[in-house]
Amino acid sequence: MRCSYVPVAFRYSYIVPIPKPKEFVSKALTCDDFRGIAISPVISKIFEHCILKRFGSFLTTSHNQFGFRKGISCSHAIRVVRSAVDTIIKRGNTANVCVIDLSKAFDRVNHYALFFKLMKRLIPNELLALLECWLSTCYSCVKWDNTWSQLFTINFGVRQGLSCHQFCLQFMLTI
Repeated sequence: MRCSYVPVAFRYSYIVPIPKPKEFVSKALTCDDFRGIAISPVISKIFEHCILKRFGSFLTTSHNQFGFRKGISCSHAIRVVRSAVDTIIKRGNTANVCVIDLSKAFDRVNHYALFFKLMKRLIPNELLALLECWLSTCYSCVKWDNTWSQLFTINFGVRQGLSCHQFCLQFMLTI
């Protein structure tokens, strides 16, 4: 961490398409019927925990955020929205709710926009350089049963998984 360097092996992962829980018997499957899960080296996951332990205080989120916060779940968000709607209705007003699905947002994270936002939060240069080293050259491939696609560079998104269309495209290019 002091050198702001990530070993090359940490930058590699492979993606396993996992079927989403739907009815598969009655229709032909498409890319949208799968979720890509990135499998990374165990030692890189340990390294991530070390980074969080050392720099976690710089990576806190807003108290208004419900997703990706320890001890906070979807039910908390539902309770807050329900409470707000109930209060509005009790006052004799109409409540209009707009919901935006950001489920694919992590597939489209621009690394340089992320770095810029982290710089605005004044994170230590050591952490910024480390993340830039790590994210600037990530590689992956798709594993389907016993078949592996060719390696491809991940230029955006996070390693939790890639969008279904990204991994389908990469897999189809190798067939």
